[in-house]
Amino acid sequence: MEPFENFLALGVALVLGLLIGLERGWKEREAPEGSRIAGIRTYGLLGLLGGTWALVAEALGEVLLGFGLLAIAGVLVAAYWSSTGRGRDLGITGLVAGILAFVFGAMVVIGYMGLAAAATVVTVLLLGYKPQLHGWLERLEQKELFATFKLLLITVVILPILPDQGYGPWEALNPFRIWWMVILIAGISFAGYVAVRLAGPRLGLAFTGLVGGLASSTAVTLNFSRAARRAESPAMVDTLAGATLFSCATMFPRILVIVAVLDTQLFMEMAIPMGVTTLVAYFLALLVWRRTGGHEQQPAHPAAVGLYNPFDIKPAVVFGLVLAAIAFLSRALQVTVGEAGLYGLAATAGLADVAAISLSMADLSREAQVTRPVAALSLFIAAVVNTLVKIGLAGFIGGRRMGVLVAGVLILAMVAGLPLYWILPSL
Repeated sequence: MEPFENFLALGVALVLGLLIGLERGWKEREAPEGSRIAGIRTYGLLGLLGGTWALVAEALGEVLLGFGLLAIAGVLVAAYWSSTGRGRDLGITGLVAGILAFVFGAMVVIGYMGLAAAATVVTVLLLGYKPQLHGWLERLEQKELFATFKLLLITVVILPILPDQGYGPWEALNPFRIWWMVILIAGISFAGYVAVRLAGPRLGLAFTGLVGGLASSTAVTLNFSRAARRAESPAMVDTLAGATLFSCATMFPRILVIVAVLDTQLFMEMAIPMGVTTLVAYFLALLVWRRTGGHEQQPAHPAAVGLYNPFDIKPAVVFGLVLAAIAFLSRALQVTVGEAGLYGLAATAGLADVAAISLSMADLSREAQVTRPVAALSLFIAAVVNTLVKIGLAGFIGGRRMGVLVAGVLILAMVAGLPLYWILPSL
């Protein structure tokens, strides 16, 4: 390295160490002087030492870098042991952070400056968010945690060995792709489930509806409609209607995310009309929500709004079978009946949910088994039918007031966005 580059690298190594030390020092700022294993200066010096030692190792042999890491680890362990011997109850987080500061400093000099900076930021965030992470962990139930582990285990073990080829008539069933798409939709749904589960009641019904729509906007609509039927005041009905609208609006970007992962060109074709629908739906939902003053009465558990862990084995397998059936029917109808058959299947699938048909259409489009305009129109049909189902649930179960609010907003959103699918190509 050139002299200027050496100075720059050592400066960055020092700064990265100081960043870690800043977080550690702030957290222990009230501790008496000399009672900490390491403070902001020590972490900064560890980063600088890592960079300096990496320069020495470049000149005398890379094996020295390993010996330096062992020496630093030994010094920090000795300091930790000495502190615990004085009766202090210490965790090893500071010890690990010190070792990381040295390693990040060395990485800068070796040539991984960007990676070292990114890793430092992640380290600082993990250190700083200790209370939140522990709070989230306390709110997770054992069955939720182990259901996640079981499906992740099956995914890691099973997915790589599944054959990536078509089977059956028209080779419509590809085990690898079907299970991979199950994992994709379960991951999106799980993000919404966990967000509701970890946030608890403090963020309100609006947040529950917003992220609950990632898991199942139909389930959220059904359960909020039931709550609206039991509501004691019009204000509470309006609040539940606003939260329901946030959930229903989330369905549209959820479709776009699924499509974007599988077929970028299909996403580009759908992005503007469905994006406009999303923005109008969110904006009107916000207006409905604000007129209520944010009247809050929220259950703390996702099950209270009809959401269940999508990483449970049984629901994942059932969804896989449904996805396989829709994939087969999509291909069969496309070959035997044509476009009209796909539109009918999309409408039928939309009566329950749009996830499976979204995955199937995007996959067929990517494989050039259907044209992108046909796939896009099929998804719009499924979205419209599913939206009408949720309007019906809100009206018949939640009552006239909730039905009018939900229907008015969602119909306006669809009228604003979906016609663009036909208008834009002609411009």
